[in-house]
Amino acid sequence: MKHITPAGIRPPFARYSYGVEIPPGSRVLVCSGQLGVAPDDQVPTTIEEQSHLCFRNIEAVLKEAGLAFADVVRINAFVTSRDHLKGYMSVRDLYISDPPPASTLMIVSGFSRPEFLVEVEVIAAAP
Repeated sequence: MKHITPAGIRPPFARYSYGVEIPPGSRVLVCSGQLGVAPDDQVPTTIEEQSHLCFRNIEAVLKEAGLAFADVVRINAFVTSRDHLKGYMSVRDLYISDPPPASTLMIVSGFSRPEFLVEVEVIAAAP
């Protein structure tokens, strides 16, 4: 993968690359958004706990495809409040590799159930 963060523009606000080029012939996995819900349908109350569950769920999808977090080229994340940005990013940074993938973080009005605070989706690629 070629990670692209041009020197002539403002550096990223957090740990992410502005672009990631996927080489020809790579396999690409598109992962649906994962919510902070446990297998027993329990939803933790904090953004950190829910974020960990999102990333653990993503890890399970990646593993099933024979991939890992090092293969993630893009993260899209959605949180329900600006108050959740720091907590989400602190957890995200535990899972992403260096160089970091491209990433977008959006604040949304809510999800399918009111207790959900975060949803994360990724795109991964590997030879």
